[in-house]
Amino acid sequence: MNDHDEMAEQRTNWAEDRTILANERTFSSWMGTGLGAIGVAIGLKAVFGAFDPTWLAKLVATVFLVTAILIFWSARASALKTLKRLSDTDANPQPTKNYTRLTAIMSIATVGTGIILWLL
Repeated sequence: MNDHDEMAEQRTNWAEDRTILANERTFSSWMGTGLGAIGVAIGLKAVFGAFDPTWLAKLVATVFLVTAILIFWSARASALKTLKRLSDTDANPQPTKNYTRLTAIMSIATVGTGIILWLL
């Protein structure tokens, strides 16, 4: 292998490392979007008292909570799919179990938020 081929291979390896890191940032961004949906659901609590029937406002809040959970799991699936296609060279990607663990914790917290909103 000549120097040109080695340099080209190194650039490819670095590109894959950059893609791995971009994948992690994208996952983080989607998790933030899910948290934003939870924020909207909680914000609807402010209209529960002024809105009749309150169950309707709670139902709309629940739609945002379900949307958040879907966003979390979709982000996980997309991140894992991307990681499968890549191989790291110098980057140290997050273990796939971390994506699953965080997604599960966020989903459980979202369900808990929904229960609290319905009990208010």
